[in-house]
Amino acid sequence: MKLRLVAIGTRMPAWVDAGFQDYAQRLPRKELKLELVELPLAPRGDKNPDPERAKQAEGSKLLERTRDHHRIMLDERGSAWSSTDLAARLKVWMRNGRDVALLVGGPDGHSSDVLASADERWSLSKLTLPHALVRVLVAEQLYRAWSLTANHPYHRA
Repeated sequence: MKLRLVAIGTRMPAWVDAGFQDYAQRLPRKELKLELVELPLAPRGDKNPDPERAKQAEGSKLLERTRDHHRIMLDERGSAWSSTDLAARLKVWMRNGRDVALLVGGPDGHSSDVLASADERWSLSKLTLPHALVRVLVAEQLYRAWSLTANHPYHRA
């Protein structure tokens, strides 16, 4: 099974790429490969910005890149999962055999089409997090969830 973090936005700081890659490389590549797919932001004009149009354009890109995936929206209105909850979900995803896409919207959030296509919605926190930090946080939590399923000593709760 492949896990894809599909995120709107490119050109992240080096620490973001390094943090994401550190956790992605810790996962067993044969059974659980984690990859990052970056999609460019839709243009936003200085005069008369239209955030809804930008969300729709970004949403179309997200849906196109995640056809046939189990889609998990990272959404502030989603369910809060503990690390053990995520580990249980990871087991289910692995048994189902479908590739999984975790979707991070642009600065204005997800379009209604993307939200309607969600198989699950996951809220990382009640806090508003920078999208760069979300990439590292999701990769770390996926590694932690895998460590729980594999009885690896990384998680010590």
